[in-house]
Amino acid sequence: MSVSTDELISEITGIVAEELGVPIDSVSPEADLRSVQGADSVKVLRVIARIERARDVELEDEEVFGASTVREVAEVLQRALTESAAV
Repeated sequence: MSVSTDELISEITGIVAEELGVPIDSVSPEADLRSVQGADSVKVLRVIARIERARDVELEDEEVFGASTVREVAEVLQRALTESAAV
């Protein structure tokens, strides 16, 4: 089953808002995760861990740390889901 990047962005935005305790509409796809109010490195790692659990996938650290926006994280997740489906 293929999931669109827009669906992943929506899902990740919800996780970010919940973990950081901010309104969902304050997190845009282009928002730098480290600049969202309440963000710190530990909370960003918790966001990534929740995404991995929710989608039962392990994201490569290098790719995750290279991604700074919600959209970029969604693209990393999209690639990981595509690769795991191909295995």
